[in-house]
Amino acid sequence: MLRSDQILSTVEMIQKENLDVRTVTMGINLLDCRTANVQHTCRNIEERIRDKAGSFVETCNLVSRRLGIPVVNKRISITPIAFVGAGFDRDGFVELARCLDRAAISVGVDILGGFSAQVEKGMTATDREFILALPEALAVSDKVCASINIASSQKGINMDALAMLGRTVKDIAIRTSHQNGFGAAKFVVFCNQPGDNPFMAGAIHGLEEADTVLNIGVSGPGVVARALERLINNRKGNGSRLRLDEIAEEIKQTTFRVTRCGELVGRQVSEILGVSFGVVDLSLAPTPTIGDSVGEILQILGVDAIGAPGSTAILAMLNDAVKKGGLFASKTVGGLSGAFIPVMEDALLAEAVGRDELCLEKLEAMTCVCSVGLDMVAIPGSVDADTIAAIIADEMAIGMINNKTTAARIIPVPGKKAGEMVSFGGLFGSSPIMPVRNVGKSSRFIGWGGRMPAPIHSFKN
Repeated sequence: MLRSDQILSTVEMIQKENLDVRTVTMGINLLDCRTANVQHTCRNIEERIRDKAGSFVETCNLVSRRLGIPVVNKRISITPIAFVGAGFDRDGFVELARCLDRAAISVGVDILGGFSAQVEKGMTATDREFILALPEALAVSDKVCASINIASSQKGINMDALAMLGRTVKDIAIRTSHQNGFGAAKFVVFCNQPGDNPFMAGAIHGLEEADTVLNIGVSGPGVVARALERLINNRKGNGSRLRLDEIAEEIKQTTFRVTRCGELVGRQVSEILGVSFGVVDLSLAPTPTIGDSVGEILQILGVDAIGAPGSTAILAMLNDAVKKGGLFASKTVGGLSGAFIPVMEDALLAEAVGRDELCLEKLEAMTCVCSVGLDMVAIPGSVDADTIAAIIADEMAIGMINNKTTAARIIPVPGKKAGEMVSFGGLFGSSPIMPVRNVGKSSRFIGWGGRMPAPIHSFKN
């Protein structure tokens, strides 16, 4: 049993170092809401969400005040909607998006995730209708986030789905061009998508989960950065040499305390609501706030420019230490857990793009060792659909071969060129638009279609 006195040492982290519970996400199973009629299904979904999450936001706020720990977002994840809407057409899925938006607004949550499908091995007619619905569904809803899993280390990469999604990403951006293509910021493509991830836009309530589950997303890159600064300054003061293994140990100890803090919040909320406690996802998820940056940690640990040689190695050490610290703190660590590098949401990463220090190719290399992938990357609106599909394919291949979760959240900003600024505000942030090299030179590859086979290490005897 966790005790409140076990997190007293985190008070300074909360007050001065941007420690927060980034999200409490309630996962809700909607499978038995399905009927043969779209309107009846929508009614069942809205009733289910109101029943399960009616007091969710109020309870999170109560626990936040009681413990003095900020809870930034209250979110809902649902069963991937392609399962719930099996047999519906494009228009039916758009209606489902509208009803999910109404339900999210009615219970007061910030975002709802799970407008999703799982197509890593093949697509049904329903899956194709779902993909066709995505541009309009994200244009007519405010709080709904969408995702799709098109690859896994066991099944390979569905290249037919990938080809469709290059065009879909562009269509989503065009449908929301009045918001600089913001709809594409609410859509992410996955390899090895976890079913208990509390972070958006890729949160789903996996089929393997209980009816209702509470998952916690804890952040704190600012906490880690300040801990490392203290360690380095203390060693400078006494003249002793500091080594990388000691730095890794400091990161582990810091993330241990952060994880315990998040689990305390989650267990109290789940106890009050009477729902199962799921996982703590300890992810260094940056925000545009100064002092809350993963890029800053890279600089503290020795690179003068983010993207310089050594950036990938530092990120690998950081990601590993965060995972180890979380696992030591709690038996319920899950989700993504590690370090995120979302360009638009990290002020220093965005600045590095503007100074031409961080390019798309280097960013892709860094995703080999972080906990997600190409995240919140704004590119010129003129980039063609096949090039976007090929960028996503590269990221999916990294996840498939390395047996890790990877994702791509690419935003082709309509009417904008490389170097121009785009801003979505709030946690979504801003950045210069990243140039894309060799545009229009991947169409023959994307045109093959079919399924890229899984690597040999995924096969069992």
